Amino acid sequence: MSANIIISFDGTDNDRDALALGRILGNAGAELSLAYVRHSHESDPNREREAQADAEQVLDSGAQWLGQPEITRHIVVNASTGEGLRSLSESENANVLVFGSDWHTAPGHVQPGASAVRLMDGGPVAVAIAAAGLRNQKDANLTHIALPGGEVDPAARETAEALTARAGTPLALPTQEDVDLLVVGSRPGAPEGRVSLSAASEYLVDTTNASVLVLPRGVAFHVDEQSSRVQTAATQADGVNA
Repeated sequence: MSANIIISFDGTDNDRDALALGRILGNAGAELSLAYVRHSHESDPNREREAQADAEQVLDSGAQWLGQPEITRHIVVNASTGEGLRSLSESENANVLVFGSDWHTAPGHVQPGASAVRLMDGGPVAVAIAAAGLRNQKDANLTHIALPGGEVDPAARETAEALTARAGTPLALPTQEDVDLLVVGSRPGAPEGRVSLSAASEYLVDTTNASVLVLPRGVAFHVDEQSSRVQTAATQADGVNA
């Protein structure tokens, strides 16, 4: 079964970066869908229909940008974008939520927005954050994948090694200029299946020039080289605690 990846999209340029990263992951075999969070229902029926139609139009534009007119779309109503996406990820059994960087992020840099930050603090699903400007890189792909140094969750190492094996390239250093994706695991002691970063990992996410994939503790994101399909699997307990 291919991974279920939800792209958060509100029609802004930085969320088109999220579309670009989602498309890259989709090219590896992941099942994609789009999500837009409305923050309230309108009491007036006519205004409610208009708000719903506006949300549908935003998602239609995302589907058109991806060239996938049949892609599944989700419209969620929640006062909090992060909480709305968290609930959606749980109801849809999603493996990854993809975000663009914060709106003021300089091209070639990553800065998680408030919703991504919320989900990286105990959330149940992996979070991917696209580098600003990724939408303009027509040949963007997962070629050079990096893993932080020091103590690394075995699930993160497994993920990075699987991605590099598919790309046919060795693991890169986070400081290399040509890194496409930085794979970051959750800190030791974090509850299994939950995202929680160490201070060092938070700093690395905030200073990297590559897109980022942040994994829940003990959950690996794999690529099957034979089928080119992306799958997720929990690392065995003895491997996580090694």
